[in-house]
Amino acid sequence: MYDAMVVGAGLSGLVMAERLCNQLGWRCLLIDRREHLGGNCYDAPDRNGVLTHLYGPHYFRTNTPELVNYLSRFTAWHRTRYTVRSFTGGRYWSFPINLKTFEQLVGRESSQEEFRRWLDERRQPIVEPQNSEEVMLASVGAEFYEKFFKGYTKKQWNKEPRHLHPSVCGRIPIRTTREDGYFDDSFQAMPQEGYTAMFNRMVDSCEANLEVRLGLDFRQAKEAFKYRHLFYTGPIDEYFQACYGRLEYRSLRFEVDSHSAQSLARQGKSGFWQPYLQVNYPNSQQYTRIVEIKHATRQNTPHTNVVREYPQDYNHANEPYYPVPTHRNLALYKEYAALASREKEVTFLGRLATYAYLNMDQAVAQALLAFETKFLAHPQKRAPRLA
Repeated sequence: MYDAMVVGAGLSGLVMAERLCNQLGWRCLLIDRREHLGGNCYDAPDRNGVLTHLYGPHYFRTNTPELVNYLSRFTAWHRTRYTVRSFTGGRYWSFPINLKTFEQLVGRESSQEEFRRWLDERRQPIVEPQNSEEVMLASVGAEFYEKFFKGYTKKQWNKEPRHLHPSVCGRIPIRTTREDGYFDDSFQAMPQEGYTAMFNRMVDSCEANLEVRLGLDFRQAKEAFKYRHLFYTGPIDEYFQACYGRLEYRSLRFEVDSHSAQSLARQGKSGFWQPYLQVNYPNSQQYTRIVEIKHATRQNTPHTNVVREYPQDYNHANEPYYPVPTHRNLALYKEYAALASREKEVTFLGRLATYAYLNMDQAVAQALLAFETKFLAHPQKRAPRLA
């Protein structure tokens, strides 16, 4: 008998398990159907010893010092800056759109005032955008929308932007300054030894209170173990056996190319394969982006690797990564959320279980808030009696 079973050893599940074990003294079982901790945040060295994000880049950033303080119990940090470019028309463009992007377009130096006027002349007068296409047409006009967003978004989601919720493209900032960092958050960093090292320390801190079983599916565990509370981070429709129909999720396939120092030298390169951390490809290529994570980790090695990212449909033979925010899916999720609210002693956490495009800091914050709200606010729940 366990006080709790936590389904999913990703960021949300690990944070919840750590809090339950260390703050409440609960005896917890943490399971995951994959053979490693960390979920999609998992990283590991490649054959040349280069730390690799196996499931796509994970850029930790936040404006909340409390989240940094919490995670700093388990890792030191390497402060970094996430730099992205978009490759289209045979050249690298400064991205997200900023004054440098406009200067590349007009072929000369410019000013914020001129760029603002240019945008004002091209923005479409859409007061309340209803989808991602309208968001970008209202923000930057047709030329930049076609150049940077339309093709990329269609590849990423396999849907026209006009069929996606405004938040999809609305996540990307538009600036009239020369600031070309990908994010605006005050804290941008990577765990000094990688995410997996941080996750291992979280587990180790729980000592005997936490049992971890990897390579174990939820359905198997549900029949094999007894527990008083369930924390579930998987797809919410799968929990309810898709009784209302299936929600859509987008999956990804990753192609990792490892380059030794000798391989780079033969290509006339040294230390890095591409000039930027991330390069987006909004045109005809099948992949959406190429990421060279060494730009962010600053690992001291002459070798490197790059990861090409190919979007694909989720079909239960691969992993779900992103909820697909269409009106149909969001309406269907509300039906599942209503079912979830009636589940006793079950907490739904994370991107898949709450059908939300959560950033890493948001996933941590959601788990901490759920813990504090459900258990610290109710002292009688702090120490359930074991049979």
